[in-house]
Amino acid sequence: MRNLFFGLIAVFGLSLACCGDHLSSRYVLELPELPETWFYLLGKPHWRIEWLDSGGHKMTADIPPGNNAEIYLPNTWINPVTAWPYWPGFNLTPGLFRPAGALFPFDIAGKRIPLTWKAGPDTVFFWELALAARDESKAPVKFDWPRFRELFAANILNAAVCEDPWLVNWRSVAEKTVSSRFDRRRLAPGTRESISIPVSSGPWYGTSPFAQPLHFAAGETPAFPVSVEDFRVDVWISAEGILRCNRKTWVFAAF
Repeated sequence: MRNLFFGLIAVFGLSLACCGDHLSSRYVLELPELPETWFYLLGKPHWRIEWLDSGGHKMTADIPPGNNAEIYLPNTWINPVTAWPYWPGFNLTPGLFRPAGALFPFDIAGKRIPLTWKAGPDTVFFWELALAARDESKAPVKFDWPRFRELFAANILNAAVCEDPWLVNWRSVAEKTVSSRFDRRRLAPGTRESISIPVSSGPWYGTSPFAQPLHFAAGETPAFPVSVEDFRVDVWISAEGILRCNRKTWVFAAF
């Protein structure tokens, strides 16, 4: 499979567009509808919005529940817009629950940007590519994003990944893409192991909007799939409370 990097023209070093300039346009963000179980158990979220300004700097904005957001985006290159839901009242900080997102200019609708759960993984992969890139030749604005998306639309990838792209370790894929080239075979579920935790039978809901809930039989000790990466914390929620765990430890907080 040919390398998915190709020669787009990127413009860097432009003036800051915090209040708009002749190289930037204002867009209204349309936040996605929250998965029903998240809303039922946690209520309306705050949102942490991330994007790039016209100088190529990462910008962030926090949106309280019920508020709208407008941002300025440069008109000259591909831009990830990521929206992380979080609930400070439950000590659920940005980054624990998977985000929605959009890739500019592919996902705009006039002067609106509908943020979708489907595009969330694309934006996180963009950020990881930017973090891993060692020179401008491997910058994520030079990645063939339409062809990357076709891999999912054609349903030719791992079936579990097509159902839930958050099973992929996007940091690892980005690092290998930058060090060598893109290979769709790397879009596979990351390594996880099962950890038994003495909590209620559930159902338990994960932090991916695509994940199926976990159900455990009465009297059975629930076993949760957790990442083998020690630094990563997996979060599960149920009607009883919030479970945080990794392969070494776990903490349950009742509602």
